Amino acid sequence: MATSSGGDGLFGGLKGLLATVVGSAESRLSLLGLDIELQKRRALRELLLTQAMLFCLGVGLVLLVVVTAVHFWEQRVAVLGGAALLFLGLAAGLYLRWKRMRVESEPVFDASLAELREDLRQLKASSASPPAERPGHAQKPH
Repeated sequence: MATSSGGDGLFGGLKGLLATVVGSAESRLSLLGLDIELQKRRALRELLLTQAMLFCLGVGLVLLVVVTAVHFWEQRVAVLGGAALLFLGLAAGLYLRWKRMRVESEPVFDASLAELREDLRQLKASSASPPAERPGHAQKPH
């Protein structure tokens, strides 16, 4: 009765395959976690920067309109109308910038998906290739 020792035979091959799959899954999950963390930090930075920018812009523009209206008191209706047009133009410009930023951002989990695609390609390539020769067993020429 012959028994397989250690890593020989079918069970040894399955254990090796399982170890490879688990190791690959572990590295992909850690990469996915890293991608999630990076995207979260990027989104928070963008949010804080946008809020600070809008606050400063709003305060500055309101103060500018007040100073301009006081300086040109007799034409205050024209000054306030011009300020309204300026605010609307700035809002339109900010909207266009926001829209472009949304289009230009790279897809979420891009690196993880690329690694998974590469793993899948390698698995398909290895399953499609003929089995390797065992040492000591030469194939007969046809």
